[in-house]
Parts: sequence; structure tokens; C-alpha cells
Amino acid sequence: MSLENAVSITPEGFDVGRYRLGGGSTENYVYKSTLGINQKIVRDMSAMKGEPQWMLDIRLRALAFFKKCPMPNWGGDMAEIDFDDICYYSKPTKGQANNGSDLPDATNDGYESEAVFHRNQIELERQGVLFTDMNTALVEYPELVQQYFGTIIPPNDNKFSSLNTSVWSGGSFIYVPPGVQVEMPLQAHFRTNAQDRGRFERTLIIADEGSQVHYIEGCSAPVYTSESLRSGVVEIIVKPGAHVTYTTIQNWSSNVYNLVTKRAYVETEGRMEWIDGNIGSRLTMMYPAIWLAGPKASGEVRSVAYAGVGQHHDTGAKLVHAAPETHSTILSKSISKGGGRSAYRGLVRVEDHAFGCKSDVQCDSLLLDDESVSNTYPHLEIGSTDALVGHAVTCSKVADAQLFYLMSRGLSEEQAIGMVVNGFIEPVTRTLPMEYAVEWSRLIELQMLGSIG
Repeated sequence: MSLENAVSITPEGFDVGRYRLGGGSTENYVYKSTLGINQKIVRDMSAMKGEPQWMLDIRLRALAFFKKCPMPNWGGDMAEIDFDDICYYSKPTKGQANNGSDLPDATNDGYESEAVFHRNQIELERQGVLFTDMNTALVEYPELVQQYFGTIIPPNDNKFSSLNTSVWSGGSFIYVPPGVQVEMPLQAHFRTNAQDRGRFERTLIIADEGSQVHYIEGCSAPVYTSESLRSGVVEIIVKPGAHVTYTTIQNWSSNVYNLVTKRAYVETEGRMEWIDGNIGSRLTMMYPAIWLAGPKASGEVRSVAYAGVGQHHDTGAKLVHAAPETHSTILSKSISKGGGRSAYRGLVRVEDHAFGCKSDVQCDSLLLDDESVSNTYPHLEIGSTDALVGHAVTCSKVADAQLFYLMSRGLSEEQAIGMVVNGFIEPVTRTLPMEYAVEWSRLIELQMLGSIG
């Protein structure tokens, strides 16, 4: 995962805020590719990783798709992305971290393209759970990776997933055996430590029949003068009766283009939950998708996006009901201030043969000034005659009466607005583990300090 560190850390040690700013890393690499993308760079990367021929073949096919695919003409302005001005792979001199304390300080060397993981695996190994980085998984579990890699998001799915497939590096790999309930969340942190390189982590999660797992991902980046591209891919397979929760808390700097493809495939009576918290970035385009492929499967997407000065969050969800008696819920919350732009872009599709399906979509926007903008672009495709699908949208500003009441109790204006905002996002934050909910609320408050009035 170019330019990113991935490290699992304890909930008590999780602090996305402290990773946001810092100096650049020193340039200590075993290998650093030239700018731009071509077959030689892809072949060199694959050879340095010792990958099997089938993975190199996939990379080269994806590169061909990337070259041919046009840029998306919706969502946000990506005109300033220069694919020829990006370093697509760098291998650091340092190895993998064993725990959170082994991570470099914000001003120290970075780990760049390779994953950095804490392998406190004693209990996980006892249960047969596999939790490592994708580079290691490809070496140690090649048959399992080959069976599922690219099956949910094929190499030609879209331009940015094609780019990821051709140059992916790092990311998380999780396999949970049948019937295993992983009690503690599995956690990783991805950090950008230098400019002019992209981040292309690849995450693959397989939850076997009747299993359960919660994966929490934190992402952050320092501020650099030039634009930076993050194009990740997440594939999740939820077997019959399994339950997967995937939580992402992102705190990017305002120069990052955050363009991610996430998709889950859910079989009979399985359940998938996406929970997304997005702060920062110049442009975020991310629409977690769930294919409800088996009867009585269910899916839920809960998200919060905070757009500040010069920022555009185009986010949402895609739910496809491809089997009978499937249920889905989408709860989207957006906050805009300082002229920030937020948009919900979503799809709910119910196939013709999918009888007895239910879907509920709720999109709420909160504007903190007169310059900010919020839009909603829902798309419903209902084939079944008995489907129950609801879509509700609200857009509001902080009411003067609310502020007057809170300020009359001794709160400052900023504290009052912060309380209103935290109440607004509470339906999402209450689904997080307590440590993450507190940290997320703190990050929102920090974003608003000095920005109101």
C-alpha cells in the first residue's frame, strides 16, 4: 500500500488525530520506482515481492484496463490528478512493526508501500483465524488468495479499481473459519508518510459459514504541498450465516484524493455492516456496496462525512437485493462548513425475482453556514412488485433557538454548535466501540474550532 503504514493497535492507543500532521519521511528505500506507470514497473514490483505468475498476469491485465478506461464524469473534479507524476511503488528499508510503540514518530522514517502489522496472533491462531497483510498472505496462503482475489471487484470494474489491481501493495487479509466468533475487533492503521506517491492498499476478508468478525481501519496523512492519490480496494465475502462489520475512520489532509472501491458479497442469512467516518481530503468518492445474494441476507451502511474549506465529499452506498427476503438499511449523515460540499449518491436495486425485500434509506445533511452545499442523488431500481423501499432526506442548519438555549446555560457558541453536531451524528457514533466514538467526536470538534462565526 504505497505510502501507507498498516499497524494493528489496541483501542486505548488509537488516536487518529495525532497522526494527521507531521514532517515528511526521510527517503530510505530498498527500491523506489520512477514516476508514472508502465509494464516494467508492474513487473519489477511483482518480481521484488516474489509473486506467482498468476498474480503478475492479473496485474498486467488490470494495467491494460486502466489505460483504456475513461475517467469518471460524475462525482467530483479530478482534473488535477496526474497519473504520470506519481510513484506507484516503494520498498522501505525497515521491516514490519511488532506493536504500536514500534511505529515511527510523525517526523521519523515511514514504512511506505509495505504493510506494518502487529501480530499478536496467539488467540487468533488458536481459533484458526488468519490476520496478516496482503503481501504476506499471497506468500503464505496463495491458494486462498487466488480463490477469492478479484472475484467481487474484477480488474475491469472501474478505472481506479483497475489501477489498484495493477499496482496494489499492502492492505489487510483476514480469514475466519466456520463458526468462529472473533470477540475483539481486528484493527489496522494506514498512514501516509511522503508526497508524490499513491496509496493502493488491497484488503480481502473472508468470513466462513456462521463466523463473526469486526475489522476497524484508521487512515490519516500529513499535509503536503502537492496533491496525493489514494485508490484502495476492499473485497469482503460473507458466507451463509456469517456477520462482518467493517469500520473505517479517515482523517486525511486536504491535499488527498480519496477514491476507494468497497464491495461485499453476502450469502444466505449472512449480514454485512459498513461504518464509515470521513474527515478531510480534497475529494472523497466512496460508495460501499453490498450484494445480498442469498435469501434472508441483510446489509447496513452507516456513514458520516465532514466537508470543510475546499473539500468535497461525494459518498453514499449501493445495495443490490438479488435474493428473496433480503433487508437493507442506509443511514447517511453529512456536515458541511466553510463552503464545503457534501453529496449522497446511492443505489438501491431489487431484482425481479427478489420477493419480500425491504430497504430503508435516510439521508440527513447539516449546513453550518450559508456558503456550504449539500446534494442528494438517489437511484432506485425496483423490479419486484412487493418490495418495500423508503427514502427520506432532510437538510437543515443549526437553529438559532438551539444555540440560544445552550449558550444561556453557559456554553460558548463553538461549544454549543459542537454539542448540536455531536447529537446529529450520534446515530452513527453510538455503533462504534466507545474509544472510537470518543475519538471521532473529538476530531469533529477539532475541525470546527475557530471556523464558526
